[in-house]
Amino acid sequence: MDWIFWIILPLVGLTLGWFFRWLYARFQLTASEQRADRIKQDAIKEAEARKKEVLLEAKEQVIRERSQQEKETRERRAELQRYERRVVQKEEALDKKTAQIERTEEALADKERAFQDREAALGKEEERYRAELERISGLSAEEAKALIIQDLESEAKHDAVGLINKIEQDAALAGEKKARDILVTTIQRLATEVTGDVTVTTVMLPNDEMKGRIIGREGRNIRTLETLTGVDIIIDDTPEAVVISCFDPVRREIAKVALEKLITDGRIHPARIEEIVSKVSKEISQKIFEEGEKVLFDLGIHNIKQDAIRSLGRLYFRTSYGQNVLYHSREVAVIAGMLAAEIGGVNRDLAKRAALLHDIGKGVESDSDLNHAEIGMDMARKMGEDPRIINAIGSHHNDIEPTCIESVLVQIADAISAARPGARRETMDNYIKRLENLESIANGFTGVDKSFAIQAGRELRILVNNETVSDDQTRDLAKGIAKKIETDLRYPGRIKVTMIRETRITEYAR
Repeated sequence: MDWIFWIILPLVGLTLGWFFRWLYARFQLTASEQRADRIKQDAIKEAEARKKEVLLEAKEQVIRERSQQEKETRERRAELQRYERRVVQKEEALDKKTAQIERTEEALADKERAFQDREAALGKEEERYRAELERISGLSAEEAKALIIQDLESEAKHDAVGLINKIEQDAALAGEKKARDILVTTIQRLATEVTGDVTVTTVMLPNDEMKGRIIGREGRNIRTLETLTGVDIIIDDTPEAVVISCFDPVRREIAKVALEKLITDGRIHPARIEEIVSKVSKEISQKIFEEGEKVLFDLGIHNIKQDAIRSLGRLYFRTSYGQNVLYHSREVAVIAGMLAAEIGGVNRDLAKRAALLHDIGKGVESDSDLNHAEIGMDMARKMGEDPRIINAIGSHHNDIEPTCIESVLVQIADAISAARPGARRETMDNYIKRLENLESIANGFTGVDKSFAIQAGRELRILVNNETVSDDQTRDLAKGIAKKIETDLRYPGRIKVTMIRETRITEYAR
């Protein structure tokens, strides 16, 4: 029976445990429900209190907004009252001004009627005085008016001429002084050689027997030399000398150097001539490049292509009126740089570069029918030069309009270099013809008695007839002659026109 006890005992324990657990759970549920009821009651109370607070705050907010609105309403009402008072004041002032204007208009109307009456009376008096003046002077009103206008016109012309002369003198003095300062400063800083060349070159011989060796058997030596160099070799009666003639200075130089080497060597035959000419051609080509590099180095100019350097070097063998073109270009570059430095505000390096390249078209080997300025522009454009440099090259002879100050400086520097005494050489016929043209232009004007071209054609002195030309007309005549010279003649530099008008009275005591 013991085993039954041990079986029943656990069952009873389990039953009691379950029962106590159920009682505990029931107790916990009841406690939770009580807490929930308390929380619910607390929440309801809190909500009621919050509701009362919100309602109270809302009432207070409504009261504040109502007070603010009433305050704003009172302020707007006060502002409207102030506006009303100002409008009333302005209306009163406007009424006063309107009344004053009406009184003024009435006074003006009275004055206008008085003026009209007075004007009518003065008109009658004027008619009476005019009739009296016409009777006394013997002139009608129109005649007197014309006489007065003529006097006033003469006086005005005289005053105007005097004023114009004064303005022109002041402007000329100021402009001439500034230009003189710039040019004198530039020219005084410039020191350059004067070189001359012609289209023929003379080669001196050790003796007259050398002429026969140069000619060769049946003229084969001289024909070979002329064929290889492209020049004309003139052998005349001049003792111990031959003349090389060619318009291409490079070919002429090659022929000259080759002939001098042949004379020194003594072996003169076609094969030796061909060998010497080939060697000399390479030497001259190298010299051309070296001369171009030298002038670039002297001027401090860089970034020039080899074709342009060779074209510059070829200018060493070219002349213009006896002036070496490469030296002329270098001189123009120096002058342009100095002018740019003196003026200020100008790109000096660009002005120098444009001035050096302004005649580069003369050194280009081309069969084109374009002039040297156009050829130079095309070359500079292909080289990628600055548009201002291209314009300066094309405009230095006014083929196109200059568009920048650097182009104008190149024109000025080119004229200074060409007009410098001794820089260029003219033939006697051209020189005399230019002087005659100057005098003939002056003599073609009415009132000119005599004219004299002096100072190598740089000044024209003119004697005018003092009976037919007045002092005022003399200035206009000088301007007309100067304008005619500018239009009809081409000349370097400038020409001074000096007018001379004098009165000579001769009496004899008998």
